[in-house]
Amino acid sequence: MGEVLSQNEIDSLLQALNSGELDVDEIKENNEKQAKNYDFARPAKFSKEHLRTLEIIFEHYGRLLSTTMPAYLRKSVQVEVMNSEAVTYSEFSNALSNPVILGIVDFAPLNGNIIIELATNLGYAMVDRMLGGPGEPLERSREFSEIELLIVERILSISIDLLKEPWENVIDLNPRLERIETNSQFAQIISPSEMIAIVTINLKIGEVEGLMNVCLPYLTLEDVMDKLNTKFWYSSVKTKSEEGFKENIETLINYAPIPVKAVLGQSIVSVNDFVDLQVGDIIRLDTKADDELSIFIGNIEKFKALPGASGEKYAVQITEILREE
Repeated sequence: MGEVLSQNEIDSLLQALNSGELDVDEIKENNEKQAKNYDFARPAKFSKEHLRTLEIIFEHYGRLLSTTMPAYLRKSVQVEVMNSEAVTYSEFSNALSNPVILGIVDFAPLNGNIIIELATNLGYAMVDRMLGGPGEPLERSREFSEIELLIVERILSISIDLLKEPWENVIDLNPRLERIETNSQFAQIISPSEMIAIVTINLKIGEVEGLMNVCLPYLTLEDVMDKLNTKFWYSSVKTKSEEGFKENIETLINYAPIPVKAVLGQSIVSVNDFVDLQVGDIIRLDTKADDELSIFIGNIEKFKALPGASGEKYAVQITEILREE
């Protein structure tokens, strides 16, 4: 319903029209709605806000990759999110080379799959590194052997497991690598006309550099599209207090194994005597049977104790705690 004018406003408007201050034709032109072109072949299902949030998620993912992968590849790994864009699946699949490394990932509990495309030079470098080489790609591309694909599959599985943490503010994911395809014709997971979001990540392993493209179909993300905005993202980020970090660190330290040794005593013998030692020989120590023993935690002396037995095993009974640093 339009706005209702008062009598005074109507009188002022009529007076302005009569005096020529307002032009009726100009008012009509200003009120006409501008039509906006809409491409039904490329529906705008991903907004800039959606794409920006996906970049934030995969920037977090990149940090996890750069800290986790060096433990397996024994090479420095640098990760940078280049950009994100919305295209049709046919545009993505037509741009793929042959051979190609395509990881088909079950994005449970969301419906459907996503695809992770890895540059072939990165795949060859990973295989070379895992088999003890310097981590260099091949000079000429060729098909991957079954053994090489198994190695790449292992690395991809580790990488895909890292997706859980970056997505935890949106949904509790349980991603799983279903299979690896080296031919794009066997990776038609959706209709060619369906819209997808592509996040392009630059991956550098040692001196070898290549791209990793993550293909995220709209049909897969449809149930969580309302959560893919920066406002929701930052509001749902879990903030942990310093006490929480302290408790977590203490819990991890509590499970760390440390060596404990009891030193019965010491003795100095010549090399000749040491070489001639036989079963039944007696070595005289610098301590007596009723002397306290030194108990070392790692290389630090922390306790004094008396020797004894517990059941059928040797044991010591702590008599003093050494508080010195």
